[in-house]
Amino acid sequence: MNVNRPHGGGCPSGTDSRKRVRGGLVSARPSIRVSRSRVVSPLGGRPPCGRGPTHNALMHGYLWVKAFHIVFVAAWFAGLFYLPRIFVNLASVAPDSHAERERLLLMARRLYRFSSILMIPALALGLVLWLYHGIGKGPGSGWLHAKLVLVLGVVGYHHVCRGLLRRFEQLTNQRSERWFRVFNESSVLLFAAIVVLVVVKPF
Repeated sequence: MNVNRPHGGGCPSGTDSRKRVRGGLVSARPSIRVSRSRVVSPLGGRPPCGRGPTHNALMHGYLWVKAFHIVFVAAWFAGLFYLPRIFVNLASVAPDSHAERERLLLMARRLYRFSSILMIPALALGLVLWLYHGIGKGPGSGWLHAKLVLVLGVVGYHHVCRGLLRRFEQLTNQRSERWFRVFNESSVLLFAAIVVLVVVKPF
């Protein structure tokens, strides 16, 4: 009689249980079923049976994508944190301080251009984690939907910064220094909310 023995996390071993012959009687070791809690891999689905070369390569690629996604997101937000601070200084510049205004405008243009470059790989790598590696798919992924809404808010925030910069360039800004300080803090709140959703996954 052939009895399959559980192997690893329920993966088939491909071998029969050992048979022992005692006094002419053939007995098979009874199979034991161990109930294990469902383990979800960091790739979003059930972990593959074993850790072969394919799984290791996939996991290695996932970690690289995740690392660079975090790097580009952090750098992108750093630009969004500092750009409104330049707007605060621009809003407080005296009308006759042309040299200081031009210096701040030059800094704002360069920072906005650099932040826009960083935004592209940050979003692209996030899509790779979601669509290719399966992060946030399946039940219990409400946190990802909330995160996507906030990410769209960050993209809109980035676009609003471009409009504000254009107003400073055209000398048509009507916002006060205090308004820009509050506007600057909103980017911090967006960043904090996204981090909490990704780490805690509250829903």
